[in-house]
Amino acid sequence: MWWWCMGRIEVLGRYQSPFDVFSAAVARRSASPFLLAPSSAELAYARDGFRFAYGEAERAVSTLRADFAAAGYGRGARVALLLDNRPEFFFHWLSLNALGVSIVPINPDLQPDELSYQLEKSKADLLVATRDRMPLARRADLGRARLIEVGEPIPACASPVTAQAGAADHECALLFTSGSTAKPKACILSNRYFLGIADWYVNQGGAAAVREEGEINLTPLPMFHMNALGCSVVGMMALGGAVVPLDRFSANRWWASVADSGATIVHCLGVIPAILLQLPVSEAERRHSARFAFAPAVDVRHRAIFEERYGIPIVDAWAMTETGGAAATTTAKEPRGFPSRCIGRPADNMVFRLADDEGRDVAAGQPGELLVRSKGPDPRLGFFSGYLDDPVNTEDAWKDGWFHTGDYVYVGPDGLLYFFDRKKSIVRRSGENIAVLEVESTLQKLDGVEATAVTPVPDDLRGEEVFAFVVKSPGTAADDRTFAEAIVRGAAETLAYHKVPAYVSFIDALPLSPTRKIARGEVKVQAVHALEGNTAFDFRDLKAQLRKKPKAAGPA
Repeated sequence: MWWWCMGRIEVLGRYQSPFDVFSAAVARRSASPFLLAPSSAELAYARDGFRFAYGEAERAVSTLRADFAAAGYGRGARVALLLDNRPEFFFHWLSLNALGVSIVPINPDLQPDELSYQLEKSKADLLVATRDRMPLARRADLGRARLIEVGEPIPACASPVTAQAGAADHECALLFTSGSTAKPKACILSNRYFLGIADWYVNQGGAAAVREEGEINLTPLPMFHMNALGCSVVGMMALGGAVVPLDRFSANRWWASVADSGATIVHCLGVIPAILLQLPVSEAERRHSARFAFAPAVDVRHRAIFEERYGIPIVDAWAMTETGGAAATTTAKEPRGFPSRCIGRPADNMVFRLADDEGRDVAAGQPGELLVRSKGPDPRLGFFSGYLDDPVNTEDAWKDGWFHTGDYVYVGPDGLLYFFDRKKSIVRRSGENIAVLEVESTLQKLDGVEATAVTPVPDDLRGEEVFAFVVKSPGTAADDRTFAEAIVRGAAETLAYHKVPAYVSFIDALPLSPTRKIARGEVKVQAVHALEGNTAFDFRDLKAQLRKKPKAAGPA
């Protein structure tokens, strides 16, 4: 029997941490599924699928918690997890959260230098990896972190520990996000932050109304993003529901996975509907039980076609790693059929302004930078706790008491918020924020590159792709295509594949502003013209190959 949630589901204020949410679910629904995946998902590490009830998961968590406690881990320590979306990730996270230990979820697509930076920045005591990720870990400079494979003995904690318990305001996780700086910034996220995301998510209502029991949330999104970690996992634990944590999106296996898992909610990003619509009609695509898709940034050209073909309404939303559920928007209660990208209405506890570059409020209907804060005396309540060891950028982001999102938004005649553009120098590719400065810094180090400018360009599948203009050094002898391919391959040696340029175009000189800085707006315009005029080398296929290229194992 099903019950709809008629009233508000209290998460924030009821619990102190994600572990508390999990423990309450164990007490209520010990025999209900917590983590599951069907065999049709064809997971490399679980060909027959898997299914863990809350009670089974609790036993695994309790064992790990005792081991970490005996090794001295507690509040003040951080543990990096290179565990993908596997069940071991959740067992480790919850056991560490119970002790007040913060986790650093690692993107497995990082290159060794990128992993080294995150380990150094986070000052992680320990890196826990699955066997297949050990070669990557061994090629990185671990710094102070000790490396163990899942199941190996846990070495003693080296950080000073103040307690072996967590509270709402204590650090829960450290997530790296690319903004406009050359290196990813580390966002400090508290237990309250994750409780706030879950609270907002399960109370959207409308098309995204949730049930008191029996919800199954399928997500291919990574646990190093707040969407999967906060909405899917903490949100489902608050209901005693289940999570289907796919390791990656696979178009050919998607509908079978959705149908066979019994998923009632699916999560994806704008790129996924675009890819699914290219598939031939199949029996599985109508065999599913999904009631809605939580899918931010879906192209309006695909939304109505997707909803009609698959019978699943799409709920769009907006939030950032820094804002969490404290400043988020949703279209869950709005009619469908938006003419452009609508991000809906703000959360009840969110206050916003739309401002021009001088900080003045824009006229009605005009786009302006979205500035947000929480209602009440503390404008930062529920937001991230700051950028790790970076008070300057933290305070700059909170200029004049408002968090500056870097996103341009306008209010439509219907009173809803609509996304317009981004102010920051980033590429938003398949849900990943890529700092153009980071890519430029890498390209600038390659032989034969005199100067470079990187910009986003539109992409029908990925939303945006990485485009690089390059000024060649005098005397560079290679022909243009050979040199362009060498640039792409060289970038792939130090950058995760999604950051690597998909397009390269050679230019005599970069467009500069009167202050001799790169004229970002002009670069973006010229990149679009280069694509339209076929004057750029297209390396999207090579980029896909580089993703599949096996990493060489380093010394044991």
